Amino acid sequence: MTETSSGSAHSMEEVRDRLLDAALPHVVFDGWTAVTYRAAVDDSGLDPTLAHMAAPRGAIDLAHAFHVRGDRRMAEALATSDLSALRFRERVAKAVMLRLELAGDREAVRRGMTLFSLPQHAAEGSRLVWQTADAIWTALGDTADDLNWYTKRASLSGVFGATVLYWLGDETPDSSATAAFLERRIDGVMRIEKTKSFLRKTPGFNLLMTGPDWLARQVPSPDRCRRDGLPGRRSRTAPGPLGRTAE
Repeated sequence: MTETSSGSAHSMEEVRDRLLDAALPHVVFDGWTAVTYRAAVDDSGLDPTLAHMAAPRGAIDLAHAFHVRGDRRMAEALATSDLSALRFRERVAKAVMLRLELAGDREAVRRGMTLFSLPQHAAEGSRLVWQTADAIWTALGDTADDLNWYTKRASLSGVFGATVLYWLGDETPDSSATAAFLERRIDGVMRIEKTKSFLRKTPGFNLLMTGPDWLARQVPSPDRCRRDGLPGRRSRTAPGPLGRTAE
């Protein structure tokens, strides 16, 4: 908690949300820029020092917070939604469309994509898309704890990124064209999974994949990572692909 000049206490998240709300009307005209940040500080009535503590990089931190808030609202909405009647691919599609619906102003999203496509911010933009994919899988109850944890999120990151780009230019009522585009992208991923399933039924393929499958099981999800938290460590007593222990 931090004290403002007036003596009231605020968490940094509350301050950042207040700044973000004040910034959004300006983003449409000025993007996620220093101009927008200064206007947000003035309009919010926050002490400039407190505002800087909440968003030390200025508008970049506000753009980051805008994306994170969308993920949070999506997760909250999914937690209160009854998805039991939907197939799993339909749940994924619903989650993606819900994330777009809760994104708010499309121009703010467009300006954010422009910002995070710049070379100096591209890595952060990729992480944000990955975090959205992770938020979706987590909200849908994903229990993968090996290499599948990563492949699921990598696949959905690609689908989500392409869908956002399509959505930004979609002028159909209720974003129906985007929903159809998303279905096609999910179909593409499902075809890959069906091909993998077919290959595994091919005589000799399972034997060929014994080693790669064993190796994939040794790559833990972040929650299972040991020591320094880096993924990919394997136990020295883990059984090898032919039953031997790893040395």
